Amino acid sequence: MKTEAKVGAFVILCAAIFLITVYKVSSAQIKGARVSYKTYLRYAGGLEPGADVLFGGITVGTVTAVHPDPQDPTRIEILFDVKQDTPMNANSVARLESVTLVTNPVVSITTGSNDAPRLPPDSEVTSQETISVDDAERKFVALADSTNALLGAAHTDMDNITGDTRKLLANLNQITDKTNQQHIASVLANTDTMMTHTTPKVDQISDQVLSLTKNANAVIAKVGPAVDNVNQTVSNADATITALREPGQADLVEMRKTLSDLQASMRAKDQDLTYTLENLRMITDNLNELTESLKERPWSLVRIQRPKGRRVPPTTGVH
Repeated sequence: MKTEAKVGAFVILCAAIFLITVYKVSSAQIKGARVSYKTYLRYAGGLEPGADVLFGGITVGTVTAVHPDPQDPTRIEILFDVKQDTPMNANSVARLESVTLVTNPVVSITTGSNDAPRLPPDSEVTSQETISVDDAERKFVALADSTNALLGAAHTDMDNITGDTRKLLANLNQITDKTNQQHIASVLANTDTMMTHTTPKVDQISDQVLSLTKNANAVIAKVGPAVDNVNQTVSNADATITALREPGQADLVEMRKTLSDLQASMRAKDQDLTYTLENLRMITDNLNELTESLKERPWSLVRIQRPKGRRVPPTTGVH
């Protein structure tokens, strides 16, 4: 073999070794920069391997596998890889979303909480189910049915309220017709006339009662000083008897007896005056009751019983 051929084969071999080394190193770096996680959903919504994984709206990885869970076939196991520096924590929640109406679904993960512990690789991320289009349609149909039933009940209630309102208006029209209005006006006119005639008499009685009350107060004011003077006289007499006990004891005893009799007489008169004042107060209360009775039933001055309501004469047709 010529020297040039040997050199060419050696260069080709070195280049192949270099390329293989670069590939291995790159694959190792790429593999080390990714972290695997998993989550579970009841409805995958057309999610396929290769779909984007978003963390707080930022693309951080891709879905690697979507298949039924071997342990529980009623849910779907979703495996995905994210960048190694993605802060996945215990409060992060994974759910299925669509960025736009025409794009394929993606796995969206919330940022969780800064105080929550970080999730280790290959751990499960808490998931949240997404309402499918069929579920939303069924709920909308149920809501529409409930709305129709509610509108029907409201329409029935409105018909009943309308009928009751019409009956009420008819009763009001019957009560407030022209005949009843004239009767009410006549009753009010008679009442005003009666009150006009009765008011001067009531005022006169009230003036007399006030005058009698003033006289009674004057009598009480006059009697008060007399009683005070009697008490003062007795006190003075007691002092005099004490000072002149030895020379005029017999006279003082007689005077004391006379003063006691006088005091008893004044007490008797005071009691009679109290009875008189009490009678005056009772007369005043009776006059007040008479005044209130005349205000409430003025017809009692001329009648014993309350007059019956005037009957409206029947209308006769004109021939």
